[in-house]
Amino acid sequence: MEKFIVVEKVKKIYHGPEGGVQALRQIDLTVDEGEFVAIMGPSGSGKSTLLSIIGAMNPPSEGRLLVDEIDIYGLRQEKLADFRHEYLGFVFQELQLIPYLTAIENVLLPLAISNNISSKEKWQLAQEVLEKIGLGDKARRLPSQLSGGEQERVAIARAIVSDPPILLADEPTGSLDSKTGEEIMKLFQILNQEEQRTIIMVTHNREAAQFAQRVILIRDGEIIGEERLKT
Repeated sequence: MEKFIVVEKVKKIYHGPEGGVQALRQIDLTVDEGEFVAIMGPSGSGKSTLLSIIGAMNPPSEGRLLVDEIDIYGLRQEKLADFRHEYLGFVFQELQLIPYLTAIENVLLPLAISNNISSKEKWQLAQEVLEKIGLGDKARRLPSQLSGGEQERVAIARAIVSDPPILLADEPTGSLDSKTGEEIMKLFQILNQEEQRTIIMVTHNREAAQFAQRVILIRDGEIIGEERLKT
């Protein structure tokens, strides 16, 4: 295992009209290549801020982020966009599916900027990914015609269609019932174990966190402990 993701002495302060709010205080964290890590904490603990910094979307006030030995926030904006496209897949809490696009059209979105494969190959790839996650027969349905769990699967398919080595997920089971949430977490486990994808997941759900290999506990912007689980 290699230290694939390194968070070094990261602080984050949000400035507002009433002064600064320190969301992260002094975060040091490493994630191995191929590891599945859950970040747990109450609302307002800083876990989503930490995920957005790891996702190259939110520069820290202090400290730095290294991914595959790349100093991420030392990159120019165009290189930062290239990094996100090459390395990262996102599953957002709100899913952010486009309501007037079908499932397969939503999955195709990350491939829009890829010029090295044909349009036909993109459609074939999107269909293959939908089949992999069990939605091959629902590719032409709109999000409104899918259940909550199926919409979550479309969001996961969109995140992995360009085959990024890192998958980031923010509360992926937050709006699902326990049975559907368990099915989604088993899918994450397959993506980690069978495809060796590095996964970092933010959750407040202890049952969801049990599918990870390691749980990082965060409170008031600080890491207060961790728990290594059986793989």
